[in-house]
Amino acid sequence: MLLVRQLFGASANSWARALIIFVLAWIGLVYVFVVKLTNTQGQQAAGESELNARRISQALQMLEHTRQRNEELKQLIDELMSDQLDKQSAMKLVQRLENDALNPKLAPEVAGPEPESMFESAPADLRGWNNVAEGAPNDLEAGVPDHGEFEPSLEYEFTRRRIQTNIAEIWNFFSSELGKVRKAVAAGHASADLEESINQVLLQGAEHKRSLLSDMERMRQSDGYEAWRHKEARDLSDLVQRRLHHLQNPSDCQNARKLVCKLNKGCGYGCQLHHVVYCFIVAYATERTLILKSRGWRYHKGGWEEVFQPVSNSCHDAGTANTYNWPGKPNTQVLVLPIIDSLMPRPPYLPLAVPEDLAPRLKRLHGDPIVWWVGQFLKYLLRPQPTTRDFLTSGMRNLGWERPIVGVHVRRTDKVGTEAACHSVEEYMTYVEDYYRTLEVNGSTVARRIFLASDDAQVIEEARRKYPQYQIIGDPEVARMASVSTRYTDTALNGIILDIHLLSMSDHLVCTFSSQVCRVAYEIMQTMYPDAAHRFKSLDDIYYYGGQNAHNRRVVIAHKPRTHEDLQLRVGDLVSVAGNHWDGNSKGKNTRTNQGGLFPSFKVEEKVDTAKLPLYAGI
Repeated sequence: MLLVRQLFGASANSWARALIIFVLAWIGLVYVFVVKLTNTQGQQAAGESELNARRISQALQMLEHTRQRNEELKQLIDELMSDQLDKQSAMKLVQRLENDALNPKLAPEVAGPEPESMFESAPADLRGWNNVAEGAPNDLEAGVPDHGEFEPSLEYEFTRRRIQTNIAEIWNFFSSELGKVRKAVAAGHASADLEESINQVLLQGAEHKRSLLSDMERMRQSDGYEAWRHKEARDLSDLVQRRLHHLQNPSDCQNARKLVCKLNKGCGYGCQLHHVVYCFIVAYATERTLILKSRGWRYHKGGWEEVFQPVSNSCHDAGTANTYNWPGKPNTQVLVLPIIDSLMPRPPYLPLAVPEDLAPRLKRLHGDPIVWWVGQFLKYLLRPQPTTRDFLTSGMRNLGWERPIVGVHVRRTDKVGTEAACHSVEEYMTYVEDYYRTLEVNGSTVARRIFLASDDAQVIEEARRKYPQYQIIGDPEVARMASVSTRYTDTALNGIILDIHLLSMSDHLVCTFSSQVCRVAYEIMQTMYPDAAHRFKSLDDIYYYGGQNAHNRRVVIAHKPRTHEDLQLRVGDLVSVAGNHWDGNSKGKNTRTNQGGLFPSFKVEEKVDTAKLPLYAGI
């Protein structure tokens, strides 16, 4: 106290007083600084802890990525040692490794933004016409890990799809065999307890199958490659569309080589679309501009160009040059193409072949490359005129289109009893119900909707009566106009265009592939997803293209005949497939033994046929 009085009293020296005040103030500032620094360090420590966690996660992913690259390097070395690797493949892998070294951003949070749509060429309000539909399920879910630049191997993608297919095939087998036993039990050949046991096995087996398929779908969505699948699908489609645009718009139309295709093939709308696609494929393969002769079209007398955009912006007719029928000569300027059934000689690039230069990418991306390939031609051809687009938009709005939804196409009238068997509404709805139960396997509840298209108006009325728990969208008037007597009118054309459009936009398709309308919808569906090969259930045929070359599958598991109906198969044999019985067995002919018969569907894999086609360099 005495010291304070001496320092601050009247007799104290002013300089001493100032010095003491300065020291005290300095001490106070130091104290405040230390407190602030301590708090800041605590916050930084917490932030660094979170940052370290992210870095550890990145490091783990980098280690996994490095492991994958090490495996590729090992394979590369093995191939080099056995002289099986060409220089181009080696350089490609080296470039990939160098790119990875220069771009270490591997963590999910640095992945690029989600694409807003699969393809951006179509108007957004069309909701799926050659585009991803508005409201369509986006596989790039928020929070799903994404490898960004990582690419899946061909083996991984092929194996994943094969497991998905074989899950369905094993269920086909067991449900068919147990169904036979159940019928025998019901006929009085066994006890009621045994019948109940079989029913329980079927119920639990179906639930198990749905669970496995749901798991496979979640695996696809969460394996980190979904961004690559969307980008690869978009890039491949853009490449093909640019090539088609280049082909169809030559700089010198008068001297351009042309291929004339007459639209009026004597068949229905789906068949005629496939006829034009076949013409377009031949035009692509021979580097000829497609000239589509459509005046007087039986569906619309004004021709194709009044419904869809012209197939060319600058080259609309064959000109004055002499025309020659197929195959003509290499220097023939204008070539006229017959229908595919009359085409002789038959070139190797007809369906089911895909271009050799695109095949490696397509086999990795898609479960059925030929369907994707056909879908790309339909994408180019079916670009709607504004009036057609407006009609489709208003049609969807008037019907109350919502997702999720299953597209169901029931073909009756002229098909039944000639080209296809009659299937009851209950058969279609069995697979619709199975689809929705698969969606609900995790305990969620999904509104059940179907879009029902048919050429028999009574089918829509019957379905609404028998299945009131479903919201059934369909127009009986469109169905009535699709009957044989009124099929070839403008109104009927609008109806079938709308039907195919909505079927192709559905999340899943239940139909008969014996119908060309159903196959066209399935082909267009491929333009809306990276891979929609499994988004269907056909009650009869497997997918085929009318007039196609042989459909071969390669044997991967040997098979010893169980009965006199079975084929004997060796690993590596080629089987020309005739169909799937949807009971675990398919029918075909072993090309080695020339023997026809049945074989287990899971013992073969698809052989993708390829053909050397123009590369359209610089496009």
